[in-house]
Amino acid sequence: MTGKMELATFAGGCFWCMVAPFDEQPGIKEVLSGYTGGYKENPTYEEVCSNTTGHLEAVQITFDPQVFPYEKLLQLFWQQINPTDADGQFNDRGHSYKTAIFYHNEEQKKEAEASKGELAASGRFQQTIVTEILPAGPFYRAEEKHQDYYKKFPFHYNHYREGSGRARFIRENWKKRKSDEELRQELTPIQFEVTRKNATEPPFRNEFWNHTEEGIYVDIISGEPLFSSQDKYDAGCGWPSFTKPLRRNELEERFDTSHGMRRIEVRSKASDSHLGHVFDDGPGPDRARYCINSAALRFVSKSKLIEEGYGQFLRLFE
Repeated sequence: MTGKMELATFAGGCFWCMVAPFDEQPGIKEVLSGYTGGYKENPTYEEVCSNTTGHLEAVQITFDPQVFPYEKLLQLFWQQINPTDADGQFNDRGHSYKTAIFYHNEEQKKEAEASKGELAASGRFQQTIVTEILPAGPFYRAEEKHQDYYKKFPFHYNHYREGSGRARFIRENWKKRKSDEELRQELTPIQFEVTRKNATEPPFRNEFWNHTEEGIYVDIISGEPLFSSQDKYDAGCGWPSFTKPLRRNELEERFDTSHGMRRIEVRSKASDSHLGHVFDDGPGPDRARYCINSAALRFVSKSKLIEEGYGQFLRLFE
């Protein structure tokens, strides 16, 4: 059962990087990139970046609070930014890249202030939390080329997100991960070598290379949903191959020059685990082939999706 849709507006630096974390989450209907907080009507990207309009780059989210409460949106927002930076975000400097929460009603204001207070009291950051909490005003939709940038230009987006310093900051400050010592006790030797040491399991001698049951494949460490059997196919390589991930924003792609090759490594954001590589020789429209190690995955069958908390993916098999 869904409820009345609400709006949430967040400024977190470059809006290219603020769409993917919220997009495709349950209860999120739309995530728009745009400009707000300033005084010029219908500003252009170039005008906002010149810091002459008073606007910040921001995202406006249409969401169902019964499915994804505002409190969870706030938690996710904090985990995308450096809330102690008063002059921009990462490599992007200037007023238009400052962070802010724009509340749409008094309840949102109350929750935002409480959330900011909890973060400050947590001791996660030694410096002052400077993200402002401001009343929402007019929101101007950005030019079409800036909408869903992470989907339209994934190569440039990933390169920018890593190069700007945002991805590293998030990995170092927000991810709660088990130590390698703990994981050695929980994983099999091949699972540990693949996920933590970037190893590659033998082709045709791994759990899922010819697996055909309906269901989803999740991160062996974090449990984050990664791939669906609906997108799995036999690439003839001896490893599980997929045409696309369940949620692109759950994956991180990095340049990999190991073993004298130039490849794109695929890692799980939630656990920073090595999963495999993505190539451009697949059968789908964008030619992607996600070649993934079975040892990095756990399979959840269609019949157990609800039982294990992945009920939202049942629709894939209707």
